[in-house]
Amino acid sequence: MSQSRWVVSPEVAGELGDNTVMDSSVHPPRVSRLHHRFEGWLGDELLEVFPCFLVTAALGKSLEEARLVGFSLDEVEVSVSPEFQELFPGRTLPEFRWLKITGENRDADFWLTPDHRLEISNRAREVLRKFTLAHAELEAAGSSRPRA
Repeated sequence: MSQSRWVVSPEVAGELGDNTVMDSSVHPPRVSRLHHRFEGWLGDELLEVFPCFLVTAALGKSLEEARLVGFSLDEVEVSVSPEFQELFPGRTLPEFRWLKITGENRDADFWLTPDHRLEISNRAREVLRKFTLAHAELEAAGSSRPRA
């Protein structure tokens, strides 16, 4: 029997920017406006900035075209830090979208575990495998060892 659920730990390429609007009186904080400030970027197309996730516009389009469920896409403001500009002079970032996780249980292709980690279905994994995720850790749900 093949593994059907996976926990993904995406690349962290920055932090919440000053223009993020969130309610931190709840855990995880509830974000109503996302601003991601890049500190660096290794090139992955799925990123995490707790408590949010970002995808490149190309990956987001493929997730929608695959008719996966348990997410929606929204606008995200993106900026770069002075350190990013020093490390990557002239580098242009692709367009990013906010990947909002809406799945409430394992019937969805995307949902958050009780400890707020991203869990995906095999269907979602197959789409993600077509994109750059070299720095994400992927492990079988319920295991403690990363899988390729």
